Amino acid sequence: MKCPACQHDNTPSAKFCQECGAKAARACTVCKTLLDGAAKFCPECGAPTATTLSPREPAPRVPFTYTPRHLVDKLLQSKSALVGERKQVTVLFADVKGSMDLAGQLDPELWHTILDRFFEILSEGVHRFEGTVNQYTGDGIMALFGAPLAHEDHAQRACMAALYLRNALRSYADVLRRTRGISFDTRMGLNSGEVVVGAIGDDLRMDYTAQGHTVGLAQRMEQLAEQGTAYMTAHTARLVAGYFTLRALGEFELKGATAPLAVFALEGLGAVRTRLDLSRSRGFSKFVGRAQEVATLEAAFEQSLQVQGRTVGVVAEAGTGKSRLCFEFLERCRARGFPVIEARGEAHGRQVPLLPMLELFRAYFGIQRNDPEQTVQAKIAGRLLLLDDSLRDDLPIFFNLLGVPDPERPLPAIDADMMQRRTYAALRAIVRADGQREQPAIVYFEDLHWLDAASDGYLAQIIEAIATTRGLVLLNFRPEYRAAWMQSPHYQQLPLVPLGTVAVRELLDDMFGGDATVKGLADFVHQRAGGNPFFIEEIVQTLIETKAMIGSRGAYCLVQSVEALTLPATVQSLLAARIDRLPEAEKRLLQQAAVIGKTFQAQVLMRITDVPAADFESTLHALCGAEFLHEAALYPEVEYTFKHPITQEVAERSQLQVSRTQTHAAVARVMTDMAADRLDEVAAMLAHHWAAAGESHTAATWHARAARWIGLANHADAFTHWRQMVELIADSDDAEDALRLRGEALQNLLVLAFRAGDSDQFSELVAEAYAVGQRTGDRDLI
Repeated sequence: MKCPACQHDNTPSAKFCQECGAKAARACTVCKTLLDGAAKFCPECGAPTATTLSPREPAPRVPFTYTPRHLVDKLLQSKSALVGERKQVTVLFADVKGSMDLAGQLDPELWHTILDRFFEILSEGVHRFEGTVNQYTGDGIMALFGAPLAHEDHAQRACMAALYLRNALRSYADVLRRTRGISFDTRMGLNSGEVVVGAIGDDLRMDYTAQGHTVGLAQRMEQLAEQGTAYMTAHTARLVAGYFTLRALGEFELKGATAPLAVFALEGLGAVRTRLDLSRSRGFSKFVGRAQEVATLEAAFEQSLQVQGRTVGVVAEAGTGKSRLCFEFLERCRARGFPVIEARGEAHGRQVPLLPMLELFRAYFGIQRNDPEQTVQAKIAGRLLLLDDSLRDDLPIFFNLLGVPDPERPLPAIDADMMQRRTYAALRAIVRADGQREQPAIVYFEDLHWLDAASDGYLAQIIEAIATTRGLVLLNFRPEYRAAWMQSPHYQQLPLVPLGTVAVRELLDDMFGGDATVKGLADFVHQRAGGNPFFIEEIVQTLIETKAMIGSRGAYCLVQSVEALTLPATVQSLLAARIDRLPEAEKRLLQQAAVIGKTFQAQVLMRITDVPAADFESTLHALCGAEFLHEAALYPEVEYTFKHPITQEVAERSQLQVSRTQTHAAVARVMTDMAADRLDEVAAMLAHHWAAAGESHTAATWHARAARWIGLANHADAFTHWRQMVELIADSDDAEDALRLRGEALQNLLVLAFRAGDSDQFSELVAEAYAVGQRTGDRDLI
């Protein structure tokens, strides 16, 4: 079969030209199903197809504007994704540099074929790391990482994709230069931040879109980038520093940016792989509040050495400190001379079978990244035969598994099922033999919730075998992970709860020090982050990066107000990803509950939600089971509260403003109806919801009612309500009524300021009251 681009004779089964890489077999641009010659629509997914490419009859260019099938399915199941959401994402742009000049020099058909392969490479690279190609720009693409479903590591995924694409596109450019004499130069740009995303179209054709300043800056990075490079903004650099090697390029004046923006070039992978590695590079915070958990691990380890092997699973929500606890315990084991063999699941590696298990095997055999094949074979054979000579017959299995097959020791000629059973049996034999050593290795798996199915099967064999020998398997994972081996009597689960108040205070005191300016800051951070160490560290890091706090560890001073502190993007992404993994009904109910507040009445939520009444109770209980909510009161009304304050903030913020506004108004109406006999008590809450709904005048009247009701009991709260009332009606269209309400508020504010002895504020209020009195003729204000 001749290639339409270079006329090279390929084998009939070739899908791409073996000489230039051009597409040799026609496939659906959406699902990649091979097509019949006359097909106008794909028989698998229904997408329209391009006509057959041939040297004599150029095909019209069909843009790759379709969302991949698996993402379409997710979109169609998600009402919020279809309507629109706010997301923390990383945007990637890639294009051909100087494409107009290049296109003018080439035959249209050849240019078409070159771009066709170019787009396939781009799509493959983006989808490999679970990104979404949401726009084809004629000579490039725009891709999103973190949408339609949120990813806590969206910036890392985008950088991994950029590195993969850089190498793939260089190879393609080399082929074009060698076979066609064409200089094919590409470039990429990345930026991270908040965008508004949503889908347009119908069930058969759907493009996922993103809008906002974040998108524009990513495109500026692409336009700025040199050929063969990927540039990123400081926003992305902050999220991936350490995980990747970056080269600072200085500050640039960019269109659309209000100030010069720091730009970085993506060079390669960095030394950091996990958040724990990043914390270690910054300097670990004080290890507090985990003495009991460490003692539990120590006891389980001693039992695994003296009685019988054990498996211990540390389970907790993200950021609670699972990795740090395991690290501290394993450091104690290493100090006693026990080897630790470790591996971890990675979010962007779930599509690659056995990735963490291969990492475990390489660690066990002592295999280094650059070891030649013969060295790898020698290490495997040496370790296995020294451990148990009966494993000699299994050497070909492990040679093949680790990518170093030995022609002199071929795999046995057996079917796949038999091979898997043979491999599992060999693995169990290794675990049992290792357990007989004086100091058996501790097997440590981190982040099991990211494990692929194949690795899960291998892990089950290790856990089964450890129960018949000596030694410890230590695991950590999030609550959503489940496995059949958890029912084993030799398995022990260690739930990790958030840090208590005393431990948080000890941690923050060690971070901040004793300067007078940071007094009260620990309470602010604790209120915001709860007992989650990761949230605490990220909030403190944000204070440092924004220069709200200056100094060094244990000697900081606060120089700016923290009341308007922005929630760290890392924390937002982590929680948004967890919320996005919920079924649609649970996610929607959680978002609507978040609008009501941190604590809410079940009856209010039931009356404002669009979740069917028949499913309401089970959906609410599911959110409690997933530890998003917990029951706060049963009498006189059933109340629930968010388990973590930041979860409520992220769930509310993810919704579009128009949706939040409508929900706030609905909540205010329902609360007014339900509390008809005690409106004074709920006046402050009604004022909050009406203000959030954009009904300033209505909110002002409820602030006035709240101020009158609380006035005698709490002067400070009354002052706040009167002041908020003045601010809400400052630009009111209803001039006469607004001035009357403002006059009433100012009279009360004057009295409260006088009683408080605040002369400066009293003087300002006198001037403001005089101006209103002049306009209204109210002699009490003049």
